[in-house]
Amino acid sequence: MSEIPAAPVIVADEPGTFPHGVLAERHPAILRQIAEALPYGPGQRRALDALLANCTEGTITPLPADAHDRDRWAAWGMDAHAGRSWYDVPWLWSESWFYRQLLHAVGYFAPGPWQGIDPFRPAKLAELDAPATDEELAALDDLEGRPEDERARALLHGSLWGNRADLGFRLSAEGAEETAAVPALVADDSELLWALLDGSPAGTLCLVADNAGRELVPDLLLIAHLLAHGRVARAVLHVKPHPYYVSDATTADVLDAVHRLTGAKGAAGAYGQGLRAALTDGRLVLRAHPFSCAPLPYSDMPDDLRADFTAATVTVLKGDLNYRRLVGDRYWPPTTSFAGVTAYFPGPVAALRTLKSDVITGLDPGTEAALVAEEGQRWRTGGTHALVQVRT
Repeated sequence: MSEIPAAPVIVADEPGTFPHGVLAERHPAILRQIAEALPYGPGQRRALDALLANCTEGTITPLPADAHDRDRWAAWGMDAHAGRSWYDVPWLWSESWFYRQLLHAVGYFAPGPWQGIDPFRPAKLAELDAPATDEELAALDDLEGRPEDERARALLHGSLWGNRADLGFRLSAEGAEETAAVPALVADDSELLWALLDGSPAGTLCLVADNAGRELVPDLLLIAHLLAHGRVARAVLHVKPHPYYVSDATTADVLDAVHRLTGAKGAAGAYGQGLRAALTDGRLVLRAHPFSCAPLPYSDMPDDLRADFTAATVTVLKGDLNYRRLVGDRYWPPTTSFAGVTAYFPGPVAALRTLKSDVITGLDPGTEAALVAEEGQRWRTGGTHALVQVRT
């Protein structure tokens, strides 16, 4: 990374920008939704109101002295940012701080009846139980007659697009995608990923999950397929140790998703049984490292997490937030080398991401020009484009 000039860190201080809109509009909306989703008591509601005022008009106030993770957050920059506006610190930091403060407001960490109650659980379960999920799981039956490599490719695209996935469409649209003037897939190193996974002997896949619900299910299906067909011998699934960024996956969300699959009919049920067996016999292992909820890039990862990634044949990071943490949440020129900005990462790394924020690296100049000509800068944040990037 030393050969690549550092780009400006993304902050949210400029009205009209995407980060400013998240802090000024999305976070208040989330607080209102949380207050409506669960019957919190008067004290929790006052705390949510206070957080609303603080995150929109106040300054960073350090955690209380008895907070269980105060030392951790101090090491992560809390004391350095204290007294500053939420809009003036790095956007990645202020977003993460918002979710830590939200959990404090609803009593998630404090001893009592609300300890450990996920404020986002109603929305996660509603999505997981939605009829659309049944339709997506039923589509797995249509894949069963396909050659194994086609099924694997379809499941990779299902994981990439999350709840926008239509497995049959993704297969049938491949030819159209190649000829589109503005491709939905703005970078595609998937063949490099398959080459890593198909090495002999079968190795270990680390997958760093993103969202729960209908986006976690395709991740689990991909893992189940890779294990069942010997493309990997072992999978390590990294999830969040506590609720984060509304829908980020926790261990409880993995169990909900596996339960959803095992209760389904046809191919989906078989995948669910395979996942349950893999969890039981150790071929699928869950990790919930505290750094997964850190407001920092992966370049600052601690040694024990680095060792986990070093041991993997390849580490796949899912989603937009993990991408921001992987390459650094900066205004990189879009043609900046993905391999260059991820050179620090211990071992081969792949990013599967639907674009939902400004940060981007590794684009071909022609692709960037076509995107800008067609959409201005909206392509960066609209969730209509995606990428598969690999550094071997």
